[in-house]
Amino acid sequence: MSSSGFDLPGTGDGVDDGGVPYAGLTPDLLLNALEAAGFQPDGRLLALNSYENRVWQVGIEDSAPVVAKFYRPGRWSDAAILEEHAFVQQLADAEIPAVPAIARDGRTLLAHAGFRFAVFPRCGGREPELDRADTLTWLGRFIGRIHAVGATQPYVARPAIDVDTFGVAPRDWLLAHDCIPHDLRPAWEAVAALAIDGARRCYERAGELPLLRLHGDCHRGNVLWIEASQAGARPPGPHFVDFDDSRMGPAVQDLWMLLEGDRAAMQRQMADILAGYEDFAEFHPRQLHLIEALRTLRLLHYSAWLASRWRDPAFPAAFPWFGTARYWQDRILELREQVALMDEPPLWPA
Repeated sequence: MSSSGFDLPGTGDGVDDGGVPYAGLTPDLLLNALEAAGFQPDGRLLALNSYENRVWQVGIEDSAPVVAKFYRPGRWSDAAILEEHAFVQQLADAEIPAVPAIARDGRTLLAHAGFRFAVFPRCGGREPELDRADTLTWLGRFIGRIHAVGATQPYVARPAIDVDTFGVAPRDWLLAHDCIPHDLRPAWEAVAALAIDGARRCYERAGELPLLRLHGDCHRGNVLWIEASQAGARPPGPHFVDFDDSRMGPAVQDLWMLLEGDRAAMQRQMADILAGYEDFAEFHPRQLHLIEALRTLRLLHYSAWLASRWRDPAFPAAFPWFGTARYWQDRILELREQVALMDEPPLWPA
C-alpha cells in the first residue's frame, strides 16, 4: 500500500487544484525553481515514486544530487509542513537517522511560480529485511528514539490519527461523493459501519493512551537501509524518510506496519521490535488492542484517498483497477475479515 494522503477539503490550504494540481509543473519550471533557490542543477532529472506529491532526484553541478519535493496544492497548510520539517530537524539534531529538509536563508519551505517545495539531501539504500530479528530490533531502537523526541511536544497544525479522521471522515466522503457502485453500496456501507464500530471498541479496550508526534507511515518503503560498506558520510543501518504523513497518534502506529505473515510470525516480530524500542521509550501494552483497528482505519482511508485524487491524471494511470465492481467487492470482503479480527485477543508478543 502506498502512502495515503487523503484529507477532507478544508483541512489543508483550501486551494482548489481543479483536479490537475501539477499541470504547470514542467521540467523547466522545476529546474528554474531549484536555481532560484540557490542550487545549480545540471539538467539531470529522475522522477521518484510518489503520487501524493511530485518528487524528483535532481543532479547538481559539482555536488551530490538532491531530492526536490513539490507539495500537492491544498493538502497541508504552510504551518503543517513547517511543523513536520521542524520535527525531522529535531530528530537529525539528536543524531537519529532521519533526513531533514535543506534550509535556504533560514527557510525550508520554498516557493516558485505558485508551487511550494522543499529540497532534501539524497539518501540511497535498500528496503530493510524484515524477516531478520536483528533488523527488527535495530528498527525498534530507532523508532523508540524517534518517539522519545516526538513526545517532547505536540503538533499544533497537524491532525491526529484516530477513528474520526481515518474512519468516519473517509467513509462519509466516499458516500457523499457516490463512489461506490449502487448495487454494492448497501453492503459496503453496512460493513464500513461495523468496521468503525469495531475500531471504536478496540480504542475503548485500549483506554486512554498518550499521543505523540509519529512518522505516521512507517512501512518498509519509507526506511532506507545502508550497508556498512556503503555508508560513507551516513551511518550504516536504517534511515527514515518521507515524514509527509506525520501526525499525532499512539506509538503502535509506527510499529504495526512492520509486521507481516501469520499471527505467530507477527508475535515474534513484535517481540523483536519491542526488544529495541523499550531501550529508549516506554511502550504501553494496551496499545496492542489497536493494531487491527489501525489496519482497518488505514483501509478505509486508502479507498477515500484514491477516490479523492482520481481527477489527478497520475491516479487512473497508476491504479486502473480502482473503482471497479471487483475493487469494491474485494473491499467488502476485506472489511468483513477485519471486523472479525478486531474481536480477537490482541497480538501479545511471543
